[in-house]
Amino acid sequence: MGCVTNLTCVRCGGEVPPPASAGTCPACDDPFAVLDVQYDLDRARRTLTRAALAGRPANHWRYHELLPVEPDATALAWPVGFTPLLDATRLAMWAGCAGLRLKDDTRNPTASFKDRASSVGVVHALRAGAERVACASTGNAASSLAGFAAMAGLPATIFVPRSAPEPKVAQLLVYGADVRRVRGSYAEAYELCSRQCAEHGWYNRNCAINPYLVEGKKTCGLEIAEQTADRPASWVAVSVGDGCTIAGIGRGLTQMKALGLLAGRPRLLGVQAAGVAPIAEAFTTGSAFDPARAAGGSTMADSIDVPVPRNWRKAVREVGISGGAFVHVTDDEIAEAMLATGRLAGVFAEPAAAASVAGVRRAVLDGLIEVTDDVVAVVTGSGLKDIAGAMSVAGEPVEVDPA
Repeated sequence: MGCVTNLTCVRCGGEVPPPASAGTCPACDDPFAVLDVQYDLDRARRTLTRAALAGRPANHWRYHELLPVEPDATALAWPVGFTPLLDATRLAMWAGCAGLRLKDDTRNPTASFKDRASSVGVVHALRAGAERVACASTGNAASSLAGFAAMAGLPATIFVPRSAPEPKVAQLLVYGADVRRVRGSYAEAYELCSRQCAEHGWYNRNCAINPYLVEGKKTCGLEIAEQTADRPASWVAVSVGDGCTIAGIGRGLTQMKALGLLAGRPRLLGVQAAGVAPIAEAFTTGSAFDPARAAGGSTMADSIDVPVPRNWRKAVREVGISGGAFVHVTDDEIAEAMLATGRLAGVFAEPAAAASVAGVRRAVLDGLIEVTDDVVAVVTGSGLKDIAGAMSVAGEPVEVDPA
């Protein structure tokens, strides 16, 4: 496991035996006591240098010292990670800041950020001798797992809620996954998946409580650190659902700073949908998230429609460490950002992905981001994942006669 030393609980700080896949702290009576993978950074520093990175493959395995599993030759060939950082000058003017760059993770193999986590999870599952992998998802994590499981020849079972967009379900079926559409919510699909994994001994890919998967998400932060070395960012904006994406990105930035590969530490901007913003509330109030008080709101951005976020502690911690902030944006603001991102930067973002861009504009209006700041916004998924959502904001074509 490379430079991994141990795993610790984010709630009590105690050392925890490594789970086979998903798992929480056995000493804490708390389903949100998720785990962190710890590394020997002094050991990693010996080989993870700028000179070494210059000769490594242009994928996220280039940071293998900071990953919980060593890739084999097959995995090294998977084209995941090291996605482009696009300078979006006109979009920056729309948002109101001096600079705005888009970390375009729509370029990953299944067109989403979740490929980072799934690729690590599938390799970890293979090392563990798993015969099947499974997850519950509103769409992106599911299609990502199905795609990488297909590459690896590993059977996958996917649980999706009834509300999962059809394009995402289509990906699952094309990749050959065993797709089980649950007549209920994402939370109900998640619980069913967890029970089935426990009953059958399947590898549980659910990133919410699988600490190895968050390490895959961390690679986005590692890449941003490397790609902004010559032009440091003031802020990195990330849309937030469960909390593990922003937690992973933040941890990646923190580790690159500790290794001397990042000069200035950017602040994190967590962006939640106004209808579903439990982590923003916990951060702002300084209180622990209470699932009994989970709001019953909704949002068009299905990928961040997570009223019960299991990684809220990691998200709050990383945003706090960075000196960052949370904002929430309405569905109208998300829809406007979808159009602006497409028309001013040429990037087709699904609603949850456009939320990060909407959050940058909101933070400028609220005075959190200065007009002189240079910002990176992470675009987590392609608009092709949710055509119905895109068409609802883009309008209809003009009908004309052929002559």
